[in-house]
Amino acid sequence: MASERVGVYPGTFDPITSGHTEIVRRALRVVDKLVIGPFINIGKGPLFSLPERIDIIKEDIEDFPQADKDRIQVIPYEGLLVHFAREIGATVIIRGLRAVSDFEYEIQMANMNARMEPEVETIFLMASDRHQFIASSLVKDIARLGGDTSQFVSKKVFERLKKKFAKS
Repeated sequence: MASERVGVYPGTFDPITSGHTEIVRRALRVVDKLVIGPFINIGKGPLFSLPERIDIIKEDIEDFPQADKDRIQVIPYEGLLVHFAREIGATVIIRGLRAVSDFEYEIQMANMNARMEPEVETIFLMASDRHQFIASSLVKDIARLGGDTSQFVSKKVFERLKKKFAKS
């Protein structure tokens, strides 16, 4: 019997967008188990706290079919991604790409990770043309300025953003 293929999809997910969710769905086609790893990065000054980001991710995948939800875990991490991958038994790192500029950075990271941990492969999944332009930072800027982000995030994330900026 073949061993279970575990993948990790790392990111800040501040907040998770429709583009992220698309990558999660597609990643489930290539791995048996997917760990979504929100990165603990205080230096980036996230809008949502780590517990909020974890809750938002879990809420966002709530509408997935149960069989898919059973194959997903949300585990935060800090430090080197390859160390986290090793810790959780992942042999695949999933990275979403939106544009050539993403690729330039991501190929450097993939090569460094491969050098440090040769048993872990990086798989790039291109965002669909529908989601190529969506970035969490742009979504936050639009929400901060009172714009409608509903076409870029799930309804649950949209409500969280509205509530977050209503306090400001």
